[in-house]
Amino acid sequence: MTTSYSIVQERSDLVIYKKTMLFWMLALLIFCGFLWNYKRQLKITDITDKYIFITGCDKGFGNLAARTFDQKGFRVIAACLTKSGATALKAETSERLHTVLLDVTDPENVKRTAQWVKHQVGEKGLWGLINNAGILGVLAPTDWLTVEHYREPVEVNLFGLINVTLNMLPLVKKARGRVINVSSIGGRLAFGGGGYTPSKYAVEGFNDCLRRDMKAFGVHVSCIEPGWFKTELSDPVKTAEKKLAIWKHLSPDIKQQYGEGYIEKSLDKQKSAYFENSDLSLVVECMDHALTSLFPKTRYTAGKDAKTFWIPLSHMPAVLQDFLLLKQKVELANPKAV
Repeated sequence: MTTSYSIVQERSDLVIYKKTMLFWMLALLIFCGFLWNYKRQLKITDITDKYIFITGCDKGFGNLAARTFDQKGFRVIAACLTKSGATALKAETSERLHTVLLDVTDPENVKRTAQWVKHQVGEKGLWGLINNAGILGVLAPTDWLTVEHYREPVEVNLFGLINVTLNMLPLVKKARGRVINVSSIGGRLAFGGGGYTPSKYAVEGFNDCLRRDMKAFGVHVSCIEPGWFKTELSDPVKTAEKKLAIWKHLSPDIKQQYGEGYIEKSLDKQKSAYFENSDLSLVVECMDHALTSLFPKTRYTAGKDAKTFWIPLSHMPAVLQDFLLLKQKVELANPKAV
């Protein structure tokens, strides 16, 4: 009888112990979550004396970022590709904002711009560098393309970004500031043939190397991975026109493999293939946090499609990735005709 009572008592004590441990584990997790969220909300002060340099400000993310950060009080230097883009931006912003014409693929232009920025910021240095300039290029099956179709997106999205960063880096180090590289979900998961995806994969690699190299200098490096957004870069009409132009110049052999009706079906499917975000401020909010938080994130994801589909899928096995992405493609008429 005593033995049975002891066993029951031990089991009861064990249950109580487990419940107590579970309670304290949950309490610890909640506390850690609260602490983590609190840390993310801590902001820098005195932004009015901080300079930031943004590329690709003619339209899209860069344009909205330049206007937003100007309103917040930053000293914005907005790089535009065209004079009309610079003039339009200047008309919508305060006298604090400066514009400069910049082609990120022109090394001499980048070098001169960096020297001009150095003169503007003086001893304060450059608090923020936002590498936003980018192009989509051609999206088409790989066997339709030549190396030239890859060259332009790689020149703009990768080498342009690297060259701007290397020239501005001494100014960012002086301010112990921030570097923000705008990549893409295309840097996490390949969704189509062409130079865009390889360029963004390479941006991710450069970003990681830069982040680790700059840590000792007190420079934070962050990467933003937007999903599909309604911008000129992802204009479906222009994307379709480029794809159709390549189709017209394909060899008869490749057209036979894909089938004469392939291009029409492909363009129709492309219209509804991916969800498009319309609120560009989602990306600018990521930039803002990376610029102003005392504890900026390493990576930011922007857009419902990126958060619910692309990024989760990038962590899945390749067989599942292939299955889901191939479902979006048009079936070939005669792939054995080679």
